[in-house]
Amino acid sequence: MGGIDLRETSTDRRDGRYPRLRAAILAVAALLASHACAAADPQEEVLGTPEDELTTARRVIEGAGPTFADFVADPEMSWFRSHLKDAKGLLIVPVLIKGGFFFGGSGGTGALFVRDERTGQWSYPAFYTLGAVSFGLQFGGQAAQVILMVMSERGLDKLMSTKVQLGADASVAAGPVGEGAQVATTDIVQFARAKGLFVGLSVEGAVVVPRDRVNAAFYGRPLKPVEILKEGKAVNPEADPIRAELAKYAN
Repeated sequence: MGGIDLRETSTDRRDGRYPRLRAAILAVAALLASHACAAADPQEEVLGTPEDELTTARRVIEGAGPTFADFVADPEMSWFRSHLKDAKGLLIVPVLIKGGFFFGGSGGTGALFVRDERTGQWSYPAFYTLGAVSFGLQFGGQAAQVILMVMSERGLDKLMSTKVQLGADASVAAGPVGEGAQVATTDIVQFARAKGLFVGLSVEGAVVVPRDRVNAAFYGRPLKPVEILKEGKAVNPEADPIRAELAKYAN
């Protein structure tokens, strides 16, 4: 594998090059960490493709439909399909990016939909950033589709707050695959489908934050997540196709 040779030589020790190189790498890692934890979309930071809030919203909505379709069509996602009718909400992240050199940051923007238990209808979406930071010897970039299935009112209430840390503020467990698998009672169940070499994905410790500016851009005015998801104060027909797909699995 190509890359920077970090082995220290006697010349490096003599003229101080190695300490300077190590300090530079640590500085870059710290900068990436601040970006991955910021309210901005970590995916944009990793890919280097900043975009306006409305474009971000439309990109997520366009990706949410195919992502959901991929999950329900996956033969190993039988538990996911059969428990959609029990879900309080779904946070769909079409692309979650993970990558780094010595430092690994992961994150992406997703859309949260909430199911009305009386009518079976799904709300219009509120947009969130799912961001996490991990450390270790990691190389390259990786990507995955992620869906968080909200199974409790507590989990839903936490997601409507200013910020929630998964595993601390709301319990989270990896979703089972195949028939007969069981998952312990938890607030949120995590499902992920790999793209490329994304291995060992876990959202434990990840931070979920509402993207207020993206929500405002998509609906044309500032709105809190609870106003969108629970109070029905937001409408945008661009989200109707994915809502219709979700409704097929409401009962």
